[in-house]
Amino acid sequence: MVIEHHPFPVNDKGHLEIGGLDTVKLAEKYGTPLYVYDVSMIRKNARSFVDTFKKLGVRAKVAYASKAFSSIAMLQVAKQEKLCLDVVSEGELYTALKADFPAESIHLHGNNKSQEEISMAIQNGIGCIVVDNFHDIELIETVSKQLGKKDIDVLMRVTPGVESHTHEYIMTGNEDSKFGFDLQNGQAEEAFKLMQHHEAIHFKGLHCHIGSQIFETEGFKIAADMLFKELAKWKDLYDYIPEVLNLGGGFGIRYTKEDNPLPYNVYVEELIEAVKQHVETLNIPMPEIWIEPGRSIVGNTGITLYTIGSMKNIPGIRKYVSVDGGMTDNIRPALYQAKYEAVIANKATKPITDTVSIAGKSCESGDMLIWDLSVPDIDHGDLLAVFSTGAYSYSMASHYNRIPNAAVVFVENGSDKLVVKRETYKDVVKNDLTYE
Repeated sequence: MVIEHHPFPVNDKGHLEIGGLDTVKLAEKYGTPLYVYDVSMIRKNARSFVDTFKKLGVRAKVAYASKAFSSIAMLQVAKQEKLCLDVVSEGELYTALKADFPAESIHLHGNNKSQEEISMAIQNGIGCIVVDNFHDIELIETVSKQLGKKDIDVLMRVTPGVESHTHEYIMTGNEDSKFGFDLQNGQAEEAFKLMQHHEAIHFKGLHCHIGSQIFETEGFKIAADMLFKELAKWKDLYDYIPEVLNLGGGFGIRYTKEDNPLPYNVYVEELIEAVKQHVETLNIPMPEIWIEPGRSIVGNTGITLYTIGSMKNIPGIRKYVSVDGGMTDNIRPALYQAKYEAVIANKATKPITDTVSIAGKSCESGDMLIWDLSVPDIDHGDLLAVFSTGAYSYSMASHYNRIPNAAVVFVENGSDKLVVKRETYKDVVKNDLTYE
């Protein structure tokens, strides 16, 4: 049996499985809360992007956006799948280097890069820096002189003025954004003129990212139209032809029955077609196309397991069921009002008898994981599995209420491996100093 709309089977004991393993046994072995990833699904998602480009004979790079979930083990899987990698901080870059990820396949993003970050990137020979503002250009010039490095590959991030159909906090391609150079007010062209013949910079092309959790392709097509409108002008005025066009990521996944994401190959096929049309019109060589999937590679591959604790029934209003985690291991419901689906993992085939609200254990009224969940009769100690928590759960976890971070386990073909240890209380206070 497979849970409706989710690729996770139920065994003959009525227990949810992932990667060929019983979730109840995983919880017994590693404790809860517990993040569990099916690595075979990660590989399948990555290959759906890579293989579509190969099938269509288009030069491309698929860069895993590591902000979705970064750990040494995850980046090793990305390396095995021959992905490139996006990082947005020294910490993410450090993790990549510790994972022995090929430096030439790493791209550095960020709207407020420090001189230390740029220096670290250049010293380690990463493949590309995505320039987000004029300050980036100044810092690259400074670091280039300090290190004696030249011809540093860069892309320019631009905001094409496209408003994607998503939550306002994750719209990044509209004009009023902290990211990138605006195409509408001339800043992008000004930056282009600074970088085109810069002695320290090799300007490879343009980058844009219009948002996240996007379920249609129209926004990406409009963004491509805006980029090529600018590129056509630069071709006429400056004889510039881009080597690379990076159209970002943001491809949506299914969290609940309300979500209807497209197959990943459809996004790729329609992006390629949009670019090809403009290339033919301009009569220029086809640029290498880069994309940056993050959530769409790991989001639906992960579940989070919790143990059910207290229950509070308010007659005529609702029944609260509390778990041993919450906003400290998944901030998205509190931050974005994100919605999730879940199942009682040890009673996955039992008949539904009730509707409850899943509360976290943090001391916040807003610490609610799911407001209305259909469940069978539940008891203290039952196991809750929340689906599609592979992206922006572990990576956005906090120590609020001094709660330690949960462990992460990878499962693949019936085998399990601990890849991030559960924090201890000693870990939580390790950087505290006394004041006596």
